[in-house]
Amino acid sequence: MGSFEGQVAMVTGATSGIGRAITLALARQGATVHAVCRREAALRELLESCPGAIEIHPTDLGRPEGIGALARVFPGSGARVDILVHSAGVFSMGPVEAATMEDFDEMWRVNLLGPYLLTQALLGPLRVARGQVVFINSTAGLQAKGGLAQYAATKAGLKAVADSLRDEINADGVRVLSVFPGRTASAMQARIHELEGRAYDPSRLMSPDAVAAAVTDALALDRSAELTELTIRPMTKLA
Repeated sequence: MGSFEGQVAMVTGATSGIGRAITLALARQGATVHAVCRREAALRELLESCPGAIEIHPTDLGRPEGIGALARVFPGSGARVDILVHSAGVFSMGPVEAATMEDFDEMWRVNLLGPYLLTQALLGPLRVARGQVVFINSTAGLQAKGGLAQYAATKAGLKAVADSLRDEINADGVRVLSVFPGRTASAMQARIHELEGRAYDPSRLMSPDAVAAAVTDALALDRSAELTELTIRPMTKLA
């Protein structure tokens, strides 16, 4: 029997990088996972590649109406969501003087507003289950660097949402975890390397499976304790 046998999870950004690794780990350990991504083809590929119980939901998390549709997957006062993992995210970089409002707006909608609204919509089922919420953040949410003002602002805001949420619902038995990964081998990180003018070498980065293992270990932690923040970074540091 897996660690999450009989539990219901929802994972956003479920088809790539950390989100995909967490989705597969939870499904392999017995959870029924509602996988969320805007690309239906990628979700169907995920479904075919995993023998576990996965249900797919093509959804644009930058659109509030899509989030409302997701919440309706769990109708009724007796519905439950044991685990909610926010892993969807978009990235753009540029100096403050030149970065565009359009890029900032997209990151704000997907990286910050989307997780806020989806959590808000699922608080009832999470309380029923005395569940757990995981926000996959970024080390940029802890320390902003040049060229990352917009992205880092959305991630710092996400940390604030998690901290406030924890204070509000901890007494209801709901645990809230913020995860701050460093550079992780993924399609997004390949694009970041390209924007930085670096050669992309995934062997020098963390594997998504390593991050997923840390997250699932935290989720399986005895209920007498809670892990509120987890910072994880590659052993090999980029210059």
